[in-house]
Amino acid sequence: MGTTIQGGLELLGKDSKILLGIRILPLMCLSLSFRFLPSSFRRVITIPVQHSRSCLVQPICVPTGPPFWGLVNAAWSLCAVGKRQSPVDVELKRVLYDPFLPPLRLSTGGEKLRGTLYNTGRHVSFLPASHPVVNVSGGPLLYSHRLSELRLLFGARDGTGSEHQINHQGFSAEVQLIHFNQELYGNLSAASRGPNGLAILSLFVNVAGSSNSFLSRLLNRDTITRISYKNDAYFLQDLSLELLFPESFGFITYQGSLSTPPCSETVTWILIDRALNITSLQMHSLRLLSQNPPSQIFQSLSGNGRPLQPLAYRALRGNRDPRHPERRCRGPNYRLHGMLNVYCPPGLDTVCTYSQWYPCVTPICA
Repeated sequence: MGTTIQGGLELLGKDSKILLGIRILPLMCLSLSFRFLPSSFRRVITIPVQHSRSCLVQPICVPTGPPFWGLVNAAWSLCAVGKRQSPVDVELKRVLYDPFLPPLRLSTGGEKLRGTLYNTGRHVSFLPASHPVVNVSGGPLLYSHRLSELRLLFGARDGTGSEHQINHQGFSAEVQLIHFNQELYGNLSAASRGPNGLAILSLFVNVAGSSNSFLSRLLNRDTITRISYKNDAYFLQDLSLELLFPESFGFITYQGSLSTPPCSETVTWILIDRALNITSLQMHSLRLLSQNPPSQIFQSLSGNGRPLQPLAYRALRGNRDPRHPERRCRGPNYRLHGMLNVYCPPGLDTVCTYSQWYPCVTPICA
């Protein structure tokens, strides 16, 4: 069993260089270990060194976690040197209120969603079927973007696990809906390499006494136990994606990158500013999922998000102004627009109760 890592990684000094995948030093066996790294940042690979009958294959342990992505593969260089990387910590005092941001629009063609729930060994992933096509537009997006994947990341403890943070505070989980620009590109891979290519909607999750209706379908006992180990998959149908979103919310947007290799800086991030809830039992079930196949030692799927990246001089825009807690906002602009939405009659408003970053209350006309 072997693993190829492109780009070349120097493991020894200049007098005894070993490039992964190249057999040298035929007179000695190699055994290198990065014991100072956490287990989640290490991966054991094998390199054939046919230099003696007693030493045919030697394991070499190399770092593969987020701090090393840009070093082990030349195609992932942006992970190390990029200036618009994600995730970030959103400081609300830096959010610029943009009154011209339109509401988000979701289109499912009036049909229920179906697809495959999958344990990738790094996170929980839902891959929608090719039909119906789910599109999102509006907000900061200039084009219609097609849903490619729903990704769920979570932590080992409540209050940690989300990739993004708000005012230096994390959340127990983060749901990421990954879309590609279907008007300019034919697939996710092509879109990740071009401008205006990707859009990721991010929803934060807290542990509470109640649970979001959509997430309950994904996290009920009968479903979640079907993906206990890496590469396990389970088909789901009759899902209403509209139920994932809060009744009323604002959003914050910025330009960033994928939070996994190759860290392409072609992503418009849209952070929904009202958190969802799941129960403590559902969160416990998530933490029982394993990163490994059943034949290997258990290691929880939790805590696999990428560390925070510098925001630097990038702009944060929002469709609500946190500096004016009593500002009045019209309901339809703070709801997800779609075929199944009920619209407020003209003239009816809803008041923003902005305590820290809490969103507008549910419109009274809902």
